[in-house]
Amino acid sequence: MDAAQQTASNPQAEQRRRAIGLLARATAQELRLAWDGLPEKPDVKPVRGPETGLTMVRGRIGGGGAPFNLGEATVTRCTILLASGTAGHAQAMGTAKEAVKLAAVFDALWQEAGTRQWVETTLLYPIEARIAAEDKVKAEETAATKVDFFTMVRGED
Repeated sequence: MDAAQQTASNPQAEQRRRAIGLLARATAQELRLAWDGLPEKPDVKPVRGPETGLTMVRGRIGGGGAPFNLGEATVTRCTILLASGTAGHAQAMGTAKEAVKLAAVFDALWQEAGTRQWVETTLLYPIEARIAAEDKVKAEETAATKVDFFTMVRGED
């Protein structure tokens, strides 16, 4: 069974993938506000990072052609461990080390039953709403530039 089949058969893994994806797209301000709003700050032990490095970005012509190396992108990653033993992982494009560390903390808190709902309502739902609003604006701007081409049939002269 490959990774895609395992994820499809495990709804918990799909939910975690969603949470990690949203945390990767969170702004530093969103993460800081959520951290400041935490009723009880957890004890956090750094395991790895935050550290910044490069990753190769690959592309495909037309989405289905042969892959090619497009270039390198800066990525920051971090792994933390809560006092309860839950590990949190995060990575995001760019060099915002503090934001990635907070994202790792919120990943760990999301995994714990006692704080998952708080992370969902306080952090993930607003991030999801912001991303949806940004996508809607982008779609509207793109639709405004759409050109409809049609063929006119000329009658007999």
